[in-house]
Amino acid sequence: MIGDDCMKRPLHILLPVMLMLLALLMTGCGQEKPQAADSVNFAVVTDDLGRKVELKEKPSRIVVTSASFLEPLEAVGGADLVAGRPDSKTKMPDYAKDIASVGKVYQIDTEKVLACQPDLVIINKGMNEKLVDALEANGIKTLVLDMKSYDDVKREVATLAAVTGNPDKGQQLIHDMDDKIAAVKSSIPQDRRKVSIIHSTNQGLTVQLDGSIAGSIANMLGWENVASGSQPLEKNPDAAPYSMETLVEQNPEIIFVTSMGKLEAIKASMEETMQGPAWQSIPAVKNKQVYYLPQDLFLLSPGIHYPEAVAEMAKCVYPDLK
Repeated sequence: MIGDDCMKRPLHILLPVMLMLLALLMTGCGQEKPQAADSVNFAVVTDDLGRKVELKEKPSRIVVTSASFLEPLEAVGGADLVAGRPDSKTKMPDYAKDIASVGKVYQIDTEKVLACQPDLVIINKGMNEKLVDALEANGIKTLVLDMKSYDDVKREVATLAAVTGNPDKGQQLIHDMDDKIAAVKSSIPQDRRKVSIIHSTNQGLTVQLDGSIAGSIANMLGWENVASGSQPLEKNPDAAPYSMETLVEQNPEIIFVTSMGKLEAIKASMEETMQGPAWQSIPAVKNKQVYYLPQDLFLLSPGIHYPEAVAEMAKCVYPDLK
């Protein structure tokens, strides 16, 4: 019997095997966590470029290239570590208003970043990756993160919590966000509404796909985005070309409008456009179920305010939602 054979083997042979099995077990358990420290480093994290970033010590001066990182950092106890941030008219928490600016989001000034003497720069994926080589050449660690989808936000909260040495705060924040979203979903009818999401700017209209902020939230609520599966734009995988003919065929019962620019002007232009006969044939327009979503939650990632964005979209359709 196998058990008898094991009992007969000397301890000095069994011990290395047992230690190896224990190591494998611990490694398997650790795969569920996005970050971990080791005996040499304060924290080891993997960023959204797939790079393994090792931090020997807890960062004491952090520069962020997107204001979207400021609130999550504050929530996990890292507000006092921020030494530089970009200019931003939105998403600027009070604690960061007097912190040194490193330029506009799309035009981060490398010299200003270096002047902040950071030991870590958190870079917004898809916008500032070109800074990585220059900063790393100056001995400054970089972490490239994405904060668009809700899954992104939860992953980055856990990562930032590891960087600040407060993993418990990160897990608690994620738990609280999940609970709030679950509460919204449980408080509305579980019917699969057919929705279309139109993005309006001064340059025209596009249709938002499932990867967009509004598209992902509609999916979270269990609704059907009628544009799902459409051919995306070449330079924007989360949007598709607008077609009046296609919209009529899709026959949405609800239309959400996201926008960039002055909302009142966009709303006036959209309502004038919707007076046309093709628009008036669409159930959402006929039944006055066209809703304009707030830019602070749907133009840029709502970050840790994703539960509020989910509630906002749900309340458009179900105004009695508490």
